[in-house]
Amino acid sequence: MTEEKFPGKIEITLPTAQEWVKKFKEPKEKAKSKKVDAYLIPLESLQMVMNQQIDAVRAYKGINTAGEETLMLVGTVLNAKTGIFEDVFPENAGVAKTLGDEPIVFDGGRPCPPFGDPESPMNN
Repeated sequence: MTEEKFPGKIEITLPTAQEWVKKFKEPKEKAKSKKVDAYLIPLESLQMVMNQQIDAVRAYKGINTAGEETLMLVGTVLNAKTGIFEDVFPENAGVAKTLGDEPIVFDGGRPCPPFGDPESPMNN
């Protein structure tokens, strides 16, 4: 999906993702963020995370630099010894060649509103 249809990059660096999660967990920052009812998830984000050799996908919530709650997607691999699905971070997986050598997290959602369907029965 192009940025004209779905604005913003879908790949961010691990340090950026960590900062967004930290902001989300801080009560003061969460209170300042805009209310989010749902997330519109770009197919490209799902495809890129699914292209990894993974067993499952974990979604983390954060607050991005625009002050919006966001959903970040991380592939996971099951550790058979512990039974824990461990996060895996590809290095520069796809389109974001400008991110350097940092591990990548997929910015997996756009907040609803404004990207919601006002006519959806889920909003009634």
